[in-house]
Amino acid sequence: MESKKIDRKDFLVNTSKYAVGAVAGVVGLNALAGGKILASPKSAVWPMPWVALDPEAVRLKAHHLYWADKDCAAGCFGGFTELLTEKLPDPWANIPMEIMLYGRGGGNGWGTLCGAVNGAAAIISLVATKADSGKLINEIWGWSASTPFPTDAANQAALDGKYQDKKFNGTLLQNVAGSVLCHASVTQWCVHAKKKVTDTERKERCARLTGDIAAHTAEILNAHFANQFKPTYVTNPNVAQCMTCHGPVVFNNVNSQMDCVQCHGFPHSSTTNVVADNTSVPVDISLSQNYPNPFNPSTKIQFAIPNSEKVSVIIYDIQGQEVKSIVDHEILNPGKYTVEWNSTDNYGQKVSSGIYFARLIAGGYQQTIKMNLLK
Repeated sequence: MESKKIDRKDFLVNTSKYAVGAVAGVVGLNALAGGKILASPKSAVWPMPWVALDPEAVRLKAHHLYWADKDCAAGCFGGFTELLTEKLPDPWANIPMEIMLYGRGGGNGWGTLCGAVNGAAAIISLVATKADSGKLINEIWGWSASTPFPTDAANQAALDGKYQDKKFNGTLLQNVAGSVLCHASVTQWCVHAKKKVTDTERKERCARLTGDIAAHTAEILNAHFANQFKPTYVTNPNVAQCMTCHGPVVFNNVNSQMDCVQCHGFPHSSTTNVVADNTSVPVDISLSQNYPNPFNPSTKIQFAIPNSEKVSVIIYDIQGQEVKSIVDHEILNPGKYTVEWNSTDNYGQKVSSGIYFARLIAGGYQQTIKMNLLK
């Protein structure tokens, strides 16, 4: 074969021709293939398609997935995606339930939004328009905050042996959380049931709750797409009362649908042993040493706040255990205050002599003094 030298200009011209020819060839093949070779990826469609599901089938699936290492958020979410995939493989087979694993334990164990209602809201947001999803999510979240869990249906499913994972087959204690927060819901249940967070019964409680939330969400979505959904949740009267001051009309510093007392006590309950001196406005927050000290049987504690604050004054023993809540999350005006402790605990029982601590919590401020009770 005769060799031929090619200069740089000829090389660039010729390779350009080859490239154009290659493109033309692919275009031709694409035409022969019905346009599939160069077809663009399929665009996602939202809202995604929905078909009616059996709420009890969703319940059992979500309960199983909770125990199959998907926990609450992905368990609830997956209860829908697996059943919808059976009926509508395209597009539901392309949605991994593991996308919701972050929601476990109230968000990676942070105890914030309950994973089950998180997963429910995700499904609702996938299949309903923005205008519709808000009212549907509000319904399921309001229901979850006001319903005793596990429900009778969830407990009965265990008694009837319907659950695939039979971790605890008896009836579990029910409680109303008043909140969609994981830590409020779980803590209250553990306190009432006298169980630890790590106990099997607590985990089974959350598995049944996951099934409950999933089942009711299926009922709501079935009704919505059948044009039969009617909202039933109304704001808790306690919340509505709180919002008359803390909503947009007055303070405008709270935006919530949850009951407040689970975390904040009864901030406006009367405290008869608080004596106020509002003749002058203090410059700084302060907590003075109690007097007398040592004392028997009572002592007075003075504190001052320069601004309206939510105030707590709590007595602790030497082990750091709460003994007496003298001021319980009360909103107080600027001024100087005096409270008296008569050496009783929260149950009215006299405490033994020893060292105690009084802690003032006002807004973000905390201060503690040491007191000596002698008998």
